[in-house]
Amino acid sequence: MSTHDTQAADVPEMPAPRVREFPARSVGGGLALLLGLVGLLAGVGLVVAATTVPAAGVRASLIVAGALVAFAAFLAMSGLNMVAPGEARVVQLFGRYRGTIRQDGLRWVNPLTSRAKISTRVRNHETAVLKVNDAYGNPIELAAVVVWRVEDTARATFEVDDYLEFVSTQTEAAVRHIAIEYPYDAHDEDGLSLRGNAEEITEKLAAELHARVEAAGVQIIESRFTHLAYAPEIASAMLQRQQAGAVVAARRQIVDGAVGMVEAALARIAQQDIVELDEERKAAMVSNLMVVLCGDRAAQPVLNTGTLYQ
Repeated sequence: MSTHDTQAADVPEMPAPRVREFPARSVGGGLALLLGLVGLLAGVGLVVAATTVPAAGVRASLIVAGALVAFAAFLAMSGLNMVAPGEARVVQLFGRYRGTIRQDGLRWVNPLTSRAKISTRVRNHETAVLKVNDAYGNPIELAAVVVWRVEDTARATFEVDDYLEFVSTQTEAAVRHIAIEYPYDAHDEDGLSLRGNAEEITEKLAAELHARVEAAGVQIIESRFTHLAYAPEIASAMLQRQQAGAVVAARRQIVDGAVGMVEAALARIAQQDIVELDEERKAAMVSNLMVVLCGDRAAQPVLNTGTLYQ
């Protein structure tokens, strides 16, 4: 089984959503506001007109009619909603989901419904600095920032208790899971590591986050690690290890370059027939050149006034 399949198996399988977002039935609120104001004025006018009628029965009827008209107009006007850009209204009627209003401006819906405001703007969530053990068991500290927004208002409202807390908890869980799956630094060149393969790891983090928060109707736009370091108790030891690795790599490069220079020198001497060297003289020359080329300090020349064998 591949690493990707293993990670997919570790992600909890969320239940299928029971409800999905669809547009609510609404009309422009300008006409509804105008009719409501006309109804209120008509109700008030009936009550005022009742005071001028001498007959008690007619006066009472006008007062009741005016009160009913004003109440009906006020009730109708309670269906008005002001929706700002980047917001939505989740509409419910007696507990049933009746759709979502996303169109901004003044809208009118059934006044008997309840409308819950939910933000659809882009948000940031930054985790605290988490202390976990990587794949090699080394304690590390890491933190991440996630850019997200609500994509399905119905699922965000009805599928989870609090979608803000849900995103926060699932983000922390995904970051911890990614951290224990990979080492901070890979010992082999082909292995993935948190420090050396940041782009690949963040892609896997985004994929896991999407699988975790999809049930809440949340879209993950981007995710990045904002802090990644060894824990303080092992930071100095790991720094020495990194420095030792750098020194070894530098020495290896120096030796490879020195060997190439020695080979070129021997080949050119033989090609131009400058001097004839037997195996012992070649060995001495190679030894001297390697000392000069690989030494940390400048070599001190020693003059040989005799022959090579003396």
